[in-house]
Amino acid sequence: MAKTIFITGASRGFGKLWAEALLQRGDKVVATARDLRSLDDLVNKYGNNILPLQLDVNDRAADFAAIAKAKAHFGTIDVLINNAGYGLFGSIEETSEREAREQMETNFFGLLWLTQAALPVMREQGHGHIIQLSSILGLVTLPVLGLYNASKFAVEGLGETLATEVKEFGINVTMIEPNGFSTDWSGASATHTTAMPEYDGLKAAFQAGLTDDIWGVPEATIPAVLKLIDSTNPPLRLFLGKHAYPMIKQVYQGRHAEWEEWNEVATAAHGK
Repeated sequence: MAKTIFITGASRGFGKLWAEALLQRGDKVVATARDLRSLDDLVNKYGNNILPLQLDVNDRAADFAAIAKAKAHFGTIDVLINNAGYGLFGSIEETSEREAREQMETNFFGLLWLTQAALPVMREQGHGHIIQLSSILGLVTLPVLGLYNASKFAVEGLGETLATEVKEFGINVTMIEPNGFSTDWSGASATHTTAMPEYDGLKAAFQAGLTDDIWGVPEATIPAVLKLIDSTNPPLRLFLGKHAYPMIKQVYQGRHAEWEEWNEVATAAHGK
């Protein structure tokens, strides 16, 4: 049965790939982008099955208006995919206030506003699926991506809490956590802090670790995302890519060992 999917950041990368895959199989798609010209090819090919909306997700009022337009146009919103976001590269010390706030505005607050806007629609219809594009960097960290890491850790905390709050309304929540993929996330879509020479060595080591094998093929994610959308019992978290689970497993094993080592001190701190 065809569904109506609202997806942000559909001008390129995962957003555009997934939007077209959904349209190809007959779903209806509300696709948002800052520049609507980037969606012309999909509009020309799929006609009335796509509703293109110009949207800056940082604008809370515009987010609520976009959800209202989608509901009025298609009558329902079965799935919300909060895909819009970008990467800020640079050390934490280098990061300006403006850069930090803009990273959080897009990656976290824009996602929050759209989630809040979609929830009344989904509650009223008695079903829905909210898919938040997180990252493995919402569970583990890499250097020179501190604010990006922080924004995705925030998405994880929000999503896990939300899932417990809305389950009784028939609404599911999933966080998609990709490892690196060959989108333009680290290219044209990325922003960079003003470099401090003190971090040149760290950045060089980071770049040296970015071998070709790290990057997954974006098109290969399509079957997984379609299966997720079609699932009647979707997971809270879905990794994408062959490196995600091994990386996270290794890090969490180290964390668990440290927690065990300090558990006696932690327990004594309870006081009774």
